[in-house]
Amino acid sequence: MTAREAGPDARTAEDRSGEWFVPRFGPPGFRYAVGLLFLPYTGMVISFAVLGSLLAPRVAWGRVFAIAVIYFLGLGIAAHALDALGAGGARPWGAAFTRRQLKALAAGALVLAYAIGVYYIVRHVPWLWTVALLEGFFVFAYNLEWFGGRFHTDGWFAFSWGFLPVLAGHLMQTNGIGAAALLLGGAAALFSLVEITVSRPYKELKRRAGPLPEEEAKAAKRYETVLQSISTGVILLAAALAAWRLASG
Repeated sequence: MTAREAGPDARTAEDRSGEWFVPRFGPPGFRYAVGLLFLPYTGMVISFAVLGSLLAPRVAWGRVFAIAVIYFLGLGIAAHALDALGAGGARPWGAAFTRRQLKALAAGALVLAYAIGVYYIVRHVPWLWTVALLEGFFVFAYNLEWFGGRFHTDGWFAFSWGFLPVLAGHLMQTNGIGAAALLLGGAAALFSLVEITVSRPYKELKRRAGPLPEEEAKAAKRYETVLQSISTGVILLAAALAAWRLASG
């Protein structure tokens, strides 16, 4: 029986369908498709890029939207599809995706993301290429664990999906980097470090088959609360500051 046939309660050791960000409704294919996007964490990274944008003296909202779309495609779809491919033969999303489908998702999303990025690099913000190259490297090096997994560490995660998005957002607006952007990038990296540090033991607990012992169940709930709080908090912070900038003109 495959994971698709068995439903949400029949998970393999590597299946992530039981995590909090995966819908509890709908057919397995829909649930796994939403789960693949890791929407709270993707939203957190997009929020970092938005926060970097909002540091600019004047905000071009079309560029805010563009950098958000770039990170949704590059991280939300491409990086997570590659992460599923690099799972060492496991099927973290059951039978919902074949390897060919994951490769197609990653390739298509990256092409679209870089098409948008190249347009802005050529027309408006040439220095954005620095972050574009670095993020392109980490999309593969982190998620496919190139170089023996040397870049698949919590520190590089914090740098690539915390620090760099802030710089990307600020570059998209100003074509430059100032002290405020660097400081905010450091803060975002620390938030990302908390998220990935908590996420690892949480994932280990959630992927175990059967009910957890009481203490481990309590630990999993605490981890889940931290993950929900930090991702939602960052998203709300970005939304609040965006609303303030819009209202203030």
